[in-house]
Amino acid sequence: MSLPIVAVVGRPNVGKSTFVNRIALTRDAIVHEQRGVTRDRSYHQADWNGTHFTLVDTGGIEMGDDDSFQTPIRNQAVMATEEADAILFMVDGTTGATSDDMAVAKMLKRAGCPVLLVVNKMDNPSDETAVWEFYSLGLGMPYPVSSVHGHGTGDVLDELVEVLPSPDDGEDEAIDAISIAIIGRPNAGKSSLANQMLGFERSIVSDVAGTTRDAIDALVARPANAPSSAGRAADKAAVAAAAAAADTTPEADVAPEQFYRIIDTAGLRKKSLIDEDVEYYGFVRALRAIDRADVALLVIDSTLGLTDQDQRVASFAHERGCALVVLLNKWDLLETLEEREKVREQVADRLVFVGYAQVLAISAKTGRSVHRIWGAIDSAYRHFSDTIPTSKLNGLLTELRDFGHTISKGRMRLRINYVTQTGTCPPAFTFFANHPQIINENYERYLENRLRDAFDLSGTPIRLRFKKKD
Repeated sequence: MSLPIVAVVGRPNVGKSTFVNRIALTRDAIVHEQRGVTRDRSYHQADWNGTHFTLVDTGGIEMGDDDSFQTPIRNQAVMATEEADAILFMVDGTTGATSDDMAVAKMLKRAGCPVLLVVNKMDNPSDETAVWEFYSLGLGMPYPVSSVHGHGTGDVLDELVEVLPSPDDGEDEAIDAISIAIIGRPNAGKSSLANQMLGFERSIVSDVAGTTRDAIDALVARPANAPSSAGRAADKAAVAAAAAAADTTPEADVAPEQFYRIIDTAGLRKKSLIDEDVEYYGFVRALRAIDRADVALLVIDSTLGLTDQDQRVASFAHERGCALVVLLNKWDLLETLEEREKVREQVADRLVFVGYAQVLAISAKTGRSVHRIWGAIDSAYRHFSDTIPTSKLNGLLTELRDFGHTISKGRMRLRINYVTQTGTCPPAFTFFANHPQIINENYERYLENRLRDAFDLSGTPIRLRFKKKD
């Protein structure tokens, strides 16, 4: 079912993200007194009195001179209004109606959907005279609210659900999508890659490191088992509408689709190098995105080679149990074969702890080889969620016993009696042994290598557990 979309727009620092967090009952949107913290548009699920809808948090709209961020932030906000079923135009009750408010109001009058004027920072709900001047914006009755304290938000939401269209007919089912987190150091090309994979400008791209701050979600649908070069991008509403339409179309006429949730994250680097609260919040949200991802795409800047930060980011994904694909971005900027071989050698030597990950050379800016990523994602996710029959696992165990390689400590000699898979996403295997306490890291590594030799577990980490056999 396609949920109605509600865009929250306004000038910078009027409290849009605070309002979104209160209504969505989350803290996903970064809130900070600094202007321009929100840049890309981000989507959040919310409901009021049983009516479900999607809130879109946007960057502040400024009508002054353009700069490297002001124009794309404004464009992102405008795109949110174009896809919205209703708009909440938020202004600052402590500053009064400004020239930028006037300009935004003029733009919203042409939006073609209901616009509710929300006067924020009205901590004293009884002071009604403070909102009178906002009638000059020509958007009807202003609603005084306090996003921080919650005053007046119920009145706004009561009116909002009245003007929202009914959800599309169809079963209210969540879209089953493979979650993909795009991770890497700042300015490695993550947002450019996200835009290439989606087929439209979803994230702001800039040469300035740290441009992306929130974890930005978007959905893309592709035909199941399609060649890697095929693809069709869609926003959340379009994908949900396609899923609903599929319920009313004969199966013979509908090609099965696989949905992917692309999560563009803020650049990750050491906490000691983070010098802004805003960057720290982006860092935390990037880690949360990895926690809910099935597959992580590690983007490496090939022109800089593999750095300590790249190793650290790879370890985040490995420790959190994500399937992994390594992408050597900006490959087209390496002019000689020697430069390219050097980067590949660095990856092989310094990312040995994620040696199971497929490595692809791409250019997110030009789109070179980006189509190959889909096949790598499908393969990694298939192994990430696969189950190996117990009979085959114990067949391998018989071979290991016949080979005779084991370990001992004092009078204790290890004998593994049985193995079974006890988890997926990532695959987990439990070995039952007579003396599990003597198993060391070297023997664990030996068992993992034998498992990977016997079964295709490329692209995914695995977890080994050991228990004493009664």
